[in-house]
Amino acid sequence: MPPPIRHFINLPDIPPETLKGILAHAHEMKRSKFRPPQIFDGLSLAMVFDKRSTRTRMSFEVAMKQLGGHTIVMNAEEMQITGSESLEDTAKVLSRFVDGAMFRISSHEKIEEIARHATIPIINGLTDRSHPCQIMADLMTIEEKLGSVQGRKIVWLGDYNNVAMTFAQAAPVWDFELVVSCPADLKPEATAAHVVYIEDASKAAAGADVIVTDTWVSMGQEGKSIEKFMPYQVNPTLMKKAKNDAIFMHCMPIHRNEEVTDDVLATSASVIYDEAENRLHAQKAILAWCLEESGVSVQKSFGF
Repeated sequence: MPPPIRHFINLPDIPPETLKGILAHAHEMKRSKFRPPQIFDGLSLAMVFDKRSTRTRMSFEVAMKQLGGHTIVMNAEEMQITGSESLEDTAKVLSRFVDGAMFRISSHEKIEEIARHATIPIINGLTDRSHPCQIMADLMTIEEKLGSVQGRKIVWLGDYNNVAMTFAQAAPVWDFELVVSCPADLKPEATAAHVVYIEDASKAAAGADVIVTDTWVSMGQEGKSIEKFMPYQVNPTLMKKAKNDAIFMHCMPIHRNEEVTDDVLATSASVIYDEAENRLHAQKAILAWCLEESGVSVQKSFGF
């Protein structure tokens, strides 16, 4: 019987020790940044997008090519997936052409259906419900800057979106406290043991190790009112509530002087560019784990 296909779609679907092993491998990949191992020789990755992308496309494409593989990039509008072809047929055809596929698409249900029918690994580059690759890069950045994530207080401010939801999934795995601070009408319906909700931003930020936010107006939400989010703006006054060595994170793109002010971005607390770079190294480790059964040679000491 062939081994199970290693999809990377939902963090809770992957054993905690495996996730930690992937993250450890990401650090190793970064240490090998200028001498990347050629482990993907002869392998191809399809990359499918239904919205614009800078960091997701660059990180996956560079990751695959630096490690010796190939990529083919398609906009969803270029594929039959937006026409009359079923998701099942698309998944089965892709499985005959490439060794893995990354989808950055709005519908989480669609990527899960594609994975059900695919015989190759499917990677979630972003959906409206989760962004697991981003969270792996974020946790990698926190480990670089602060050491262990365990026991840290991470405060999420603003809109409770797909990135926040995935932070909530990661909290019990890495044993950190996630404080969600957002308007009351966006309060999470339920919170896990490691996740708490505090409506007041100043109270939420008190003693934080990490302050993190995201754009209030995502692609497809143009014209959305931001007035109710203004109390959650990350500014110097709010940053002073956090610990002296606290860091600020944002997965980008940034709407400057909306969710975060320029003067915060100009401080040494801001690690947004390290965070962006770490998408590359996290993606390499995710790809290595997903494609290992395709004959990829990866270090076994990370618990894969």
